[in-house]
Amino acid sequence: MKKKISLPLFGCALAALLAASASAQTAPSSGVASRPSASSSARKQAPRVNLPLIQTKYTADPAPYVHGDTVYLYTTHDADDSEGFKMFDWLLYTSTDMVNWQDHGAVASLASFKWYGRDNGAWAEQVIERNGKWYMYCPIHGNGISVLVADSPYGPFVDPLGKPLVWQREHWNDIDPTVWVDDDGQAYMYWGNPTLYAVKLNEDMISYSGDIITFEHIQDYQEGPWFWKREGRYYMAFASTCCPEGIGYAMSDGPLGPWKYQGHIMDHTHRTRGNHPGIIHYKGRDYVFGLNYDIFRLETDRHAERRSVSAADLRYNADGTIQELPYFQDCTLTPVGTFNPFQRVEAETMAWGYGLKTQPMRGRHLTNQIVNDIDDGEFIQLRDVDFGKGAREFSVSASANVLGGVIEIRLDAADGKLVGSLAVPNTKNAYEVLSCDVKGAKGVHDLFLVFRGNGYQQRNLFKLDWWSMSRK
Repeated sequence: MKKKISLPLFGCALAALLAASASAQTAPSSGVASRPSASSSARKQAPRVNLPLIQTKYTADPAPYVHGDTVYLYTTHDADDSEGFKMFDWLLYTSTDMVNWQDHGAVASLASFKWYGRDNGAWAEQVIERNGKWYMYCPIHGNGISVLVADSPYGPFVDPLGKPLVWQREHWNDIDPTVWVDDDGQAYMYWGNPTLYAVKLNEDMISYSGDIITFEHIQDYQEGPWFWKREGRYYMAFASTCCPEGIGYAMSDGPLGPWKYQGHIMDHTHRTRGNHPGIIHYKGRDYVFGLNYDIFRLETDRHAERRSVSAADLRYNADGTIQELPYFQDCTLTPVGTFNPFQRVEAETMAWGYGLKTQPMRGRHLTNQIVNDIDDGEFIQLRDVDFGKGAREFSVSASANVLGGVIEIRLDAADGKLVGSLAVPNTKNAYEVLSCDVKGAKGVHDLFLVFRGNGYQQRNLFKLDWWSMSRK
């Protein structure tokens, strides 16, 4: 029979009890990627190698899009238990600094296509804005490429056609769309594995004119094309010949070729398997996105289709060619700007959160997420947080159903300088706004919100909706 326990008191007494207990406890280990051991070195401090942008879900096929001062990163989504490709929906993340990313959850799924009878196969999409509308081009595996439309980057996305936009019924090559609107207003859509195709889209972005164009094979081309223009030159990046896939690219003087192979942006390497590029210019810097298996590799060396999106700095030579990069882990990812803590910050905004999970907030729009599955020793890290002349108070919207826990506010590492500690009591599963004093946080630092349990509860401590700080 288990020993009966008395529920601890709220407030400072709870914080003291839980913090003292947490110092003598470690979370139990587990064999899945979403529940790593609290004693692992990854918990003490976020890794210094360039690991994937998202750790709370498995993400793939990055489709970054710059609009205003924000990067909208649309991705595919590998299920947590995927062995092969198990993909039901498309996700959205946003950032204004390239290192801290807010999770907006699923913004569309195969269920958005009422005419399509399957739920698996939500493969690589791309999203682009034109004339105030947002267009998501989606491969419907074995049924061509379709398009969804929304008034907002967050959706809801709806199907304006009720059928594929393009469908070459004689084969299954119609995947991986990439879209670009040229300076003269003409839009183009490229796609294809292992053959590259293109059409000229009409201004409505949901129809096209002329025939489907088939291109001669580009050296090392496999799939995943990414089309863009820079300084009068046209570029086509792609996942290079499988497997393992690198990132290759070609250049042209015109939007419809001919394409001249230029080499690798990132060479083939056995450190990963598949790939899918995305290229952007943002706030004066250039970045390349791709995919790998590095988050899954933190738990096991075996292969499964549980992929993660990474990004790295990209540099051009004077003649417009691209400097070859090493594998993502060995690259740099330079942030642009600092992060403002003196605002409402959704808890699902983070640079690192290995072990945590996110889910939609009940009763609200699906893009409003919460952080859950919070265990002892896990943490949320945000990079380059600017506390200015100092922070005075930390507030959080949190919910706990049993004993709750403590949030330690630390600087620069999970065991770095402690500047605040906040008890999260049993709130009877309701979200309550809780606050504590902050002392010694000023200037620019990485921020760590470290979660502590107690001798009775170390897993599923509480849920977080948002947090904020106030100035001194």
